[in-house]
Amino acid sequence: MIRANKPLLCVAGAALMLTAACEGPGNLQGTGAAPNRTQQGALIGGLAGAVTGAVASDKKGKGALIGGAIGALGGAAIGNALDKQEAELRRDLENDRVRINNTGDRLIVTLPEDITFAVDSAQVNGALRGDLFTVAESLRNYPGSNVQVIGHTDNSGSAAYNQELSERRANAVASVLREGGVGGARINTFGRGEDQPIASNLTPQGKAQNRRVEIVILPTQ
Repeated sequence: MIRANKPLLCVAGAALMLTAACEGPGNLQGTGAAPNRTQQGALIGGLAGAVTGAVASDKKGKGALIGGAIGALGGAAIGNALDKQEAELRRDLENDRVRINNTGDRLIVTLPEDITFAVDSAQVNGALRGDLFTVAESLRNYPGSNVQVIGHTDNSGSAAYNQELSERRANAVASVLREGGVGGARINTFGRGEDQPIASNLTPQGKAQNRRVEIVILPTQ
């Protein structure tokens, strides 16, 4: 007879309970309601905590339950903070071309190239600096996060040139955030060139979507 691994059963149980919590009335398909990011954060944190607890647990699986509970509380706190920060950014940003995506464990602020830079330039447009200062203020108000600034291009021109341009653009955006009072130690910059498209490079519309800079806000506490 095969005996079930109790810690793993605890992990599975925690996953089922947390998933059920995230599938409340506000999240049913077809309702049109936005997903609760706090609940999503609790699910992410709870599963991570349960797995960690299971590894270090005794034979009764207590570690998995404790780890899951602690992880769920931490994940819920992160999700709640992200919900608040997202709502404030949407309220304060005056440019509806700047997109904000809340994934439950991070915020991704996407700056389209055509409003951020002139063609073939890495100098931030003056009109967008105010929006970047708004993002910087938000980052100052929520100091418990690290920030990744990631530049992307389409596939026009050589891959080497696109890589270099994406790096320069990421550094330019990061420079404005630092000018807005964000500590440089919190910011990491990356250039992805043409390697991570989000749309087809076969159409002008797709190319335009691929030319972007993303500010990724990653909570650390």
